[in-house]
Amino acid sequence: MYVGGVITRIKHGEKVSLSSKCAEIDREMITALGVSKAVLNHVIFCHQEESNWPLSEGKALKQKFDDIFSATRYAVISFFGSVFQGPDDQLQEMYQNHQRTVREKERRLTECQRELERATRECQRMNNVKSDLLVEQGRLQLEADRHVQNIKTRDAHVKSLASYLELDGYERTPFNDRQIQSFHKQVKERQDQESETLNQITQKEAQKQQSIDDIRDKKTGLERTVDLQRQRQEKKQQELRNLKADLQRLDGSSTRLQELETELAKAERELDSAVQGSTVDRLKEEVTQLQKQKAELDRAQRKLDLEMETLNTHTTARTQMDMLKRDKVDKEEQVRKIKARHTDDLVSLLGHFPNKRQLEDWIYSKSREINATRDKLGKLNKDLASGEQMKSHCAAEIQKKEERLASYEEKLFNACGSRQLQSELVKLQEDLEKCSKQRAMLAGATAVYSQFISQLTEEGEPCCPVCQRMFPSKTDLDDVINDMQSKLRLVPDKLKNTEQDLQRKAKRRDDMIALKPVQQSVIDLQEKELPELRNKLQSVNRDIERLKGEIEEQETLLSMLMSEEDTAKACQQDIALMDRYQLDLQDIERKIAQQASKLHGVDHNRTMQQISQEKQETQHRLDTTSSKMELKRKLIQDQQEQIQTLKSGVNEIRAEKLEISSNMQRRQQLEEQCVEISSEIQVLHREIQEAKEQVSPLAAALERQQQEKLELISRHSQKHNEGQEKINAIKDRLKNITSFEREIQKYTEEGKEEYKEQKEAELKDTESRLYEAEKHREKINKDMGNIRQDIDTQKVQERWLQDNLTLRKRVEELKEVAKKRDVLLKEMGNMQVMQLRNERRSLENNLEDLKRNRSVALGRQKGFEEEIIRCQKELREDQYCKAEERFRDKMIVMRTTELANKDLDIYYKYVEIRSDVDENASAGVKRRTYNYRVVMVKGDTALDMRGRCSAGQKVLASLIIRLALAETFCLNCGILALDEPTTNLDRENIESLAHALVEIIKSRSRQRNFQLLIITHDEDFVELLGRSNYVEHFYRIKKNIDQCSEITRCSISSLNTYLH
Repeated sequence: MYVGGVITRIKHGEKVSLSSKCAEIDREMITALGVSKAVLNHVIFCHQEESNWPLSEGKALKQKFDDIFSATRYAVISFFGSVFQGPDDQLQEMYQNHQRTVREKERRLTECQRELERATRECQRMNNVKSDLLVEQGRLQLEADRHVQNIKTRDAHVKSLASYLELDGYERTPFNDRQIQSFHKQVKERQDQESETLNQITQKEAQKQQSIDDIRDKKTGLERTVDLQRQRQEKKQQELRNLKADLQRLDGSSTRLQELETELAKAERELDSAVQGSTVDRLKEEVTQLQKQKAELDRAQRKLDLEMETLNTHTTARTQMDMLKRDKVDKEEQVRKIKARHTDDLVSLLGHFPNKRQLEDWIYSKSREINATRDKLGKLNKDLASGEQMKSHCAAEIQKKEERLASYEEKLFNACGSRQLQSELVKLQEDLEKCSKQRAMLAGATAVYSQFISQLTEEGEPCCPVCQRMFPSKTDLDDVINDMQSKLRLVPDKLKNTEQDLQRKAKRRDDMIALKPVQQSVIDLQEKELPELRNKLQSVNRDIERLKGEIEEQETLLSMLMSEEDTAKACQQDIALMDRYQLDLQDIERKIAQQASKLHGVDHNRTMQQISQEKQETQHRLDTTSSKMELKRKLIQDQQEQIQTLKSGVNEIRAEKLEISSNMQRRQQLEEQCVEISSEIQVLHREIQEAKEQVSPLAAALERQQQEKLELISRHSQKHNEGQEKINAIKDRLKNITSFEREIQKYTEEGKEEYKEQKEAELKDTESRLYEAEKHREKINKDMGNIRQDIDTQKVQERWLQDNLTLRKRVEELKEVAKKRDVLLKEMGNMQVMQLRNERRSLENNLEDLKRNRSVALGRQKGFEEEIIRCQKELREDQYCKAEERFRDKMIVMRTTELANKDLDIYYKYVEIRSDVDENASAGVKRRTYNYRVVMVKGDTALDMRGRCSAGQKVLASLIIRLALAETFCLNCGILALDEPTTNLDRENIESLAHALVEIIKSRSRQRNFQLLIITHDEDFVELLGRSNYVEHFYRIKKNIDQCSEITRCSISSLNTYLH
């Protein structure tokens, strides 16, 4: 196979490639095919448009024929017709000189071959170095382009950020290092300003909230004081009223005492009910929990403030970690996609999902298994070929023996018809006995009848010689005599006929006796030899079927193994890519761990926005918790006050009861208490008025502070968000600028630009050295071609000298043999040679007759049996087992030699035909030129076909000439391609051409390397070719729905169906 300057051969089951860098492809192809380039172009493969070249212009035709005949190479043919005329010593010296010259040139050719190999290896090495340098140069150029692009992108980002921050001096690019450093410094200052502004806003909000909390606490304390004082006031008023009522009740103490006892019982019941329904303990526990929650929320608020502070200081590290995490997710997604794409195929092949090394090991083992299967398939094919050869041999033996059997049966049928030989022989023997008796009777009938006639005519009163009766009349006697005389006249003819019949039957008997060995041979053939051969043929057929089945199984296995190997190889690149992704994942995880160590103590999954939102939520929860806690405390206080009130009521009733019981004697004391309580009530009323006066401005101040806080939050919230967004935007853009600066700095520090210039210089030096090496190799090739041509010329001359030496040796031997012959003739002249020869010939004839008679007498059965045994034994010997193969090889050698001799003779004569001799006036030298033309003979006149024939005649003439040239030149390359051979032919010529091609196929069918390629649109022509037993399939080329050519293998029978 020749593809893209590479020839691939299959040697020992492995592919061996030969590149155009290591050899001349044209020379290798011509050597492999065994024909010249001109024969390939003009005879074997000839396009339809150029197929009529035999009828082209004279100059072009001469050029093509000279190329095909290689006329310049046949100039040495004239040597074969000449004989060296010098002495033997001179001839021997010339022969030895030629041998030395040839050996010297062969030595020089060997040195050139070694030098060519060294030059080829050097060229290959330089090509490899050049390829590596080109790859390295491409990579370095790509890095340089990326470096320039990074600088441009960085400057664009710097310009954009400077415009965003309204920084002066950054309108024109590119920027130098000083400008970049100044830019970073200004950006850092702007970031610090924005951060300070945000911190000031936060501090103002905190101060405002602290002020609100202080006012609220004061207001709450004053309101609580007012409530307590009012409750005390009400209590004192109640006490006063009670005292007054006591004083009034002192008048009806006994009635009041009973009423108090009733009220006391009712108050105690209410107290018990209030104590039992009290939730003070539970509310106290809830207050405790709320206090803990508030403490935790305070700690969380402080922690969020600290975390926000820390997050502001680690934003760059967090950004890098986020990028690494995104890269990790992308890599993991790529790995997942590769696994999802190839899991089914690889798991079905290997049972698990492999890595790159495991897959390569599996492919290597599968390749070894494929090679083993191919070796086994090759062995099975060899066994099948051997079986096919044995089958053909057995079939030939059966056919030969069947023909011999048919010949023997025909002989037996001709001899005895459909009857058995033995019964026919018995019948023939009986007929012979009858004929002998009839012959004896006829031989004695002449004398008997003559005697009877004599007696009847000589006696006076004759009587019947048989019955001794007297004849009644003279007429009866005459009738008897006439009858006997007529029978006597017929006896000689009957006797002659009987003798001839007797001889014929005797000869037939002898022939039938001679056919007894034939009959025995027929029996042996029918009962022994043919059944054995048929059984052997059946056994061979079974073996062939078994081998075909095994071959089919192995081919199926091979196709399955190759399919699995192709599937695995298709996955190999993705698996290698997946391994690289996994290595990248390990590197990314390592970098993430490094960044995590930098962010130790920082939550990697939290952003500034999340923390700010959590801070607001925590503040809200803190306010809610404080409100709940105040509510719970109020409930506790209310319940405690209610219980305390009830207790106080019970105590008061008890006291009143005691007092009514005891105070009946201390009215003066009650009156004093009334005066004291009245004064306390006045004091409490004054304190309540003072507290109310203090609460009212605090409430106004609190409402004012809350309104100011809301306005401050509303005003600062937009500034805070804008500032935060601005800081984040600055950080993002600065991060991009920093990443490009790192790439730029890395490129500069690694010295990539100097390294690129170094590699470019190395590449130029390598290209110049490679050019010199190529020139050196071309020179060596040219020298080797000249040396090969000289060696060929010298070998022709050496062959001529060797033939002259051999001729002279044979002439000397002929002279010696002639002398011996003369001596023997003189000795034979003294003998009676002719008489001795005649006697010897006569004795030999007699001996042959005796042997033949003896063979007939003894029969040929034993001879046939011994012959059969001997033949069977010889057939088992090695020389006969491989006789067909050896005969074929020798026939090929003999036929090739004969054709070569015939070609040489034809070429030598052909160059003499239709040649003209031109006189070169200037040089005075005769120069032979050869003019070629295609002629057609009409009668005895040869007419030039060019311009005088139809299109169909042109096609036929060109086909005939190409077939003749292919028959002559293509012994080693049995290939012929015919492109549209039926163009311009009528139906009769198309059929004739098809039959002629079938005959060519039939005559060449036993040639293994014969291939006839026909390209045609004429399906009738293909159908005519398909009628032979040598064409079973053809290939149809058509367009598919994608307008691409599609080749389909079709059966000839399908063509018949298609035509119908």
